[in-house]
Amino acid sequence: MADKYILDTHALVWYLEGNSRLGRKAKTIMADAKSEMVLPLIALAEAAFLIEKGRIGIPSISNLLEDVKNDERVELQPLTIAIFERSLTTEGLRIPELHDRFIVSTGLHLQDLGHTVSILTRDEIITDSGVLPVMW
Repeated sequence: MADKYILDTHALVWYLEGNSRLGRKAKTIMADAKSEMVLPLIALAEAAFLIEKGRIGIPSISNLLEDVKNDERVELQPLTIAIFERSLTTEGLRIPELHDRFIVSTGLHLQDLGHTVSILTRDEIITDSGVLPVMW
């Protein structure tokens, strides 16, 4: 199985914006036509919220959705009961912020299914938790 990369909200947003804060490794992975990226629905919802509040440079939610839907490398992952239950385990509970916990738990769930998973994030709490390998 190919590696799967979990997209944290800021990785998705910064990639779509062309923002220089996106890490070199993350940018390389996200630009690779062969990368398999998993976008937790909660991260997409967070990005939409940031657009609503005018906090990011993506012009509209429809632009965001068009970019995500048109990228065949991106697999949208809904919040399932299995991911929710994974968020309540020792590893999931290492992440105190709820949205981030569900993003990380998406990766944990995919690992449970036998996938090799890394998360694209610069979030220090996620990185310091050691729950998932981080690429940035």
